[in-house]
Amino acid sequence: MSTETDKNDLIYMDVPAGRVVIRLRPDIAPLAAERIRTLSAEGFYDNVPFHRVISGFMAQAGDPTGTGTGGSPLPDLKAEFTREAKFLRGTLGMARTSDPDSANSQFFIMFEPSPHLDGQYTIVGDVIEGMENIDKIKRGSGGSGMVREPDRITKMRPASAENA
Repeated sequence: MSTETDKNDLIYMDVPAGRVVIRLRPDIAPLAAERIRTLSAEGFYDNVPFHRVISGFMAQAGDPTGTGTGGSPLPDLKAEFTREAKFLRGTLGMARTSDPDSANSQFFIMFEPSPHLDGQYTIVGDVIEGMENIDKIKRGSGGSGMVREPDRITKMRPASAENA
């Protein structure tokens, strides 16, 4: 990416297997993109586990407690659904409870397309480099996909904050 505007929408996430580059989508989810950018800049995601990982579906992170019930101190976000964007391999979506307006800091990255999520969850970005590193994240067991001794995000920062 050559311009500062482009770098503002890139997030560098380091996981045990290597670097992952995420392109945020403020064009379709401005509130969620700003939330991910803000929390990344604050170091909120550093050492946060991928607490729920289901083969053939997704890897979820963003809860510092690792239970799936935690979030940031910031207020929950209003849902930003779109019909244009689809949940494909590498899509970054905002996790939430059954309340559509309950997304906060948790997100998930798709291993495979999941059309049943289209229009039901906020799409906030896409993995544009390093998806093979997401593929190596430790999987959970059982229907819930909760992971014992999960892999963690080593560091997650906006590209604009790094000399890269």
